[in-house]
Amino acid sequence: MSRYEIAFSGQLAPGATLEQVEANLTRLFQADAQRIALLFSGRRIVIKQDLDYANVEKYREAMARAGAIAEVRALPVEVEEIELAPPPAVESTTPAATQTSTAAPSPLKVVPRDEYMAAFVDVEAPDFGIAPVGADLQDARAPAQAPAVDLSQFSLAPVGSDMGERRRASDAPVPDTSHLKLQD
Repeated sequence: MSRYEIAFSGQLAPGATLEQVEANLTRLFQADAQRIALLFSGRRIVIKQDLDYANVEKYREAMARAGAIAEVRALPVEVEEIELAPPPAVESTTPAATQTSTAAPSPLKVVPRDEYMAAFVDVEAPDFGIAPVGADLQDARAPAQAPAVDLSQFSLAPVGSDMGERRRASDAPVPDTSHLKLQD
């Protein structure tokens, strides 16, 4: 995905005056006069960087409405080059060889790609390799056993019975308030 930066070097749109553009950019960027004067110093000033194309176009259009001509540049994409290790040598598939390779993998030999990774050359780590496509990577487990729960003390209520809370003896009947009235 390409990333962009938007910059301004003091160029005005045709028909725009310097005072008008300065006032518009002051409102657009909500900046003080000193910062806006820095934009018109003649140097290329980066307004915003690391934007996607849609956002950089929003900035460019807003500055064009203000009377300023903005410059949009694509940022260079950094590609890290790595050195791949050669594929492991194919071993014979005798039963003794397969048992020893699964029990203790051989140590991994790492070639450092830069100074930072050179610090990890002496780290001893097993070389596990990569499983073939479609291989099951999880160890086999015994099927789970259902827990032994004694449910003999429970019974079922008859069909249509009320399953709500039992009424307590302290529940009093609701008083009759139909004879009460509010006066104006």
